[in-house]
Amino acid sequence: MTAIQTMTATQTRIGPDPDRNLALELVRATEAAAINCSRLLGFGDKNAVDAAAVDAMRPVLGTVRMNGVVVIGEGEKDEAPMLYNGERVGDGTGPEWDIAVDPVDGTTLTAKSLPDAVSVLGVSPRGTMFNPGPAVYMYKLVVPGLVADAIDIDAPLADTLSRIAKATDRSVSDLTVAVLDRPRHEQLVAEIRQAGARIRFLLDGDVAGAIMAVSPGTGVDLLVGVGGTPEGVLAACALRCLGGELIGRLTARDADEKRAIIDAGYDLDQVLTTTDLVSGNNVFFAATGVTDGALLQGVRFESNRITTHSLSMRSRSGTVRLIEGRHDPERSLLVNH
Repeated sequence: MTAIQTMTATQTRIGPDPDRNLALELVRATEAAAINCSRLLGFGDKNAVDAAAVDAMRPVLGTVRMNGVVVIGEGEKDEAPMLYNGERVGDGTGPEWDIAVDPVDGTTLTAKSLPDAVSVLGVSPRGTMFNPGPAVYMYKLVVPGLVADAIDIDAPLADTLSRIAKATDRSVSDLTVAVLDRPRHEQLVAEIRQAGARIRFLLDGDVAGAIMAVSPGTGVDLLVGVGGTPEGVLAACALRCLGGELIGRLTARDADEKRAIIDAGYDLDQVLTTTDLVSGNNVFFAATGVTDGALLQGVRFESNRITTHSLSMRSRSGTVRLIEGRHDPERSLLVNH
C-alpha cells in the first residue's frame, strides 16, 4: 500500500453536478497511456515510450465529453503530430476546458526501468492555465499549504528549511528535499547538505516529485530547483486539488532565450504561485503509475489481468481518490475502455 492511499476523500458539494465524473473519465486516458508505454519498460528507447503513450491516450481523450484545448502538450504542431499545443481534444460537447498533459512524465525512467514514472493529465476551465510560451524552465519551490506563508523565494535555502522545520515542529535534519539530479543543481545540493537536510534525488519527472512534497507519508517535505515550466503547470493542477503551494520564477538558459521570453511579454522577475499557473476554481487532475514509485505503483501484467494504480482529484470538492484498475487483457483496452 502506498502512502497516498492513506489520504481521506472528502465531498463538500452536494447536488447536481454535470462535471463531477470528468475526473474519473480522465483516469481512463492516463490508464491507457500507462499500460501501452509500460510494455516498453527497460527497452531503452524513450522516444518509443513517449509515442506509445501518446498513441494510447489520444483516442481515449477523444471519447470524453468535453471541448478541450491543449495548452500544455507535446510541443508545437509541426514537432508533435498528436497532443500538440493548441490541439482540440474531447468529443466537442459540453464545457470548454484547458488541457495540460504529459503522457509519460519520465520517458527515460520507463525506458531504463527506473522508479517514479507516471502518466498525468490536468484540466481547468478555458483560459485559466498559464501558457509558458518560450519559457521552457522555471525555478520552483513546492511545499505543503500549511507552511506556504513561511516561504520566501528570495531567502537563502537554509532559512527556508529552518522555517519549514519550525512550522512542522521538526528539525532541519528531519526534512527531505526532492531535487532533480542535474549538474545545474550542484550549488543547490551543497546548500541543502550544509543546512543538514536530507536529499531525495529525482532522476526525472518533477511532477511526481511535486505531488510527493505535499502528500503525507511519501517521505518528501519539499521540492526545489529548476525544472520544466510545462511540468510546473501540470504540478499546479495537482496542487490546486491537494492544497499545496508552488512558488516559482521563470528562468532563461541563455541570452537568446531571455530575449525571447521578454519579447513575448513575460516578466522574469515575477514570482509565480499555484493560482498564477492555474487560476480556475474547478480543476481536475489524473495520474497513473507507469513504474513503481513513492507515489503510485506501476503497471502489473498478470496471466489474466492488467493492474493499474491511479489518482483522481478535483479541486472544487477536495476529493482525492486512489483507484486500482483491473483490466481484462483479452479485451481491447483502447477500443472498449
